[in-house]
Amino acid sequence: MIRLLPLSGDVTPAIRTLGWEWAVEDACAAYVAREAVQLSEAEAEALLEAADTLYEMLVQAIPDPIPDDLLQLLAIPANLWAAVRHSWNDERHWHLYGRFDLAATAEGIKLLEFNADTATGLPETAVVQWASLVAAGQANEERQANGLFEGLQGQLSEWLALNPDLDNSLLLVHLPGSAEDETNCAILAEAARAAGFASTHVCSADAMQVSVAGDERGVWAQVGPEQWQRFGFLFKLVPWEILATEEPDLTADLTQLLLSRDVIIANPTYSLLFQSKGILAWLWQVFPHHPLLLETSLQPLSGHHVRKPMLGREGQNVTELKAGGQEGTAVAGEFAQQPAIYQRWAELPTDPQARRYQGGVFWAGEACALGFRRDAAFITNLSEFVPHVLQ
Repeated sequence: MIRLLPLSGDVTPAIRTLGWEWAVEDACAAYVAREAVQLSEAEAEALLEAADTLYEMLVQAIPDPIPDDLLQLLAIPANLWAAVRHSWNDERHWHLYGRFDLAATAEGIKLLEFNADTATGLPETAVVQWASLVAAGQANEERQANGLFEGLQGQLSEWLALNPDLDNSLLLVHLPGSAEDETNCAILAEAARAAGFASTHVCSADAMQVSVAGDERGVWAQVGPEQWQRFGFLFKLVPWEILATEEPDLTADLTQLLLSRDVIIANPTYSLLFQSKGILAWLWQVFPHHPLLLETSLQPLSGHHVRKPMLGREGQNVTELKAGGQEGTAVAGEFAQQPAIYQRWAELPTDPQARRYQGGVFWAGEACALGFRRDAAFITNLSEFVPHVLQ
C-alpha cells in the first residue's frame, strides 16, 4: 500500500525563487498532487539500483554488429538504420538521459518500459516536486532522491567534452505548439549553460533550418531580428521515428550531417534501440526470467497481460487482455496499426483510494531521480504527477 504525506502551501513562490518561472506554467504545475509518496531510503535505493541494472542489461543485449533482423524486430524505420549503427559505434554520440517506468509489485520491481529517446517530465521531477517540499516546510537535502538537474549537467558536460571539434552551441527543438515540451527543453538549456555551452537556443522544430549545401551546410535557427546562427549540437524533443516517417527528406539531411560531423544530435539515433517496446521482448529472450523483467513476447500470452504498440507513446493504445483473450481496460490513441508486443500484467501498488502508482526513475549517466504518476486506470501522459519524500 502506498503511504502518502499531505503537502500544504503554494508551490509557485518557491519555484519563482529558483528563477525558473517557466516551470509554473500550466503545462507543468496543473497536475501536480498536493501530497507526496513516502519512501524509505532502502525503497528509493532499490528503484535507483534497478534502473542502473536495467541500463546495463540494455547495452549488453545489443549484438555487435547490429543485425538487420533486430532492427526489423524493433520496428525501426529503414531510413534510420545507417544513423542507428553509426551512432552506436561512435562514442561521441552520447545518450544524455531517459526515464525508466517501473512497477513496485509484490514480486519485486519490474520494468514496464524505458523512455529512451524523448522522455518528458523534467520540470516536474527536477523542480516542481522539490519546490512542493519547500512550500510545505518539508525540504532538506536528504528528503528526496532528486539529482536530475545535476545528472543532466554532467551528461551535457561529457557530451561537450567528447566533441571538441564542434562549435559549442546547442539548439534545442520541440514539437510545434507544445508548451510542455518547450518547458522540458528549457530545463535542458539551463543545464547546458551550467555545463559550459557558450550559447543555447530553444525553438519549435519548424523554425529550424537544415542545409546540406555549400557554405550554408549545417543546422540553423533565427536567434534575433535578422540574426541566424549555425549550431554544432542539436537536441531534439521530436521522436526519431516521427521524423523518419513524416519528414523523410529532413531525416536524410540530418543523417548526412551526422555522418560528416557537421552536427551531433541527442538523444542519439541508437536510443531508438531502447525506446522501441520490442526491446522488452528481446530482453526477455536474452535474460529469461530475470527478476526485473516481465515476461514479454511478440505473440499473445496466456493469462493476464497487456498489448502495447511497438513505438506507441503516452500510454496510447495500451490494452488489457484477460485470461481467455477478452479485452479489458484500453486507452485510445494513434498507434493501433503498429506491430505490438505482449507483456505480462503488473499489479501496481495502490493507495486507499485505489489509485495505481508507477515509479519513474530518470537515468542520466546513472539513475539519479525519482517521481511518481498515479491514476485509477492505466498511467498516461494525463495522469497525476506525485512528488516523493524520503522518511
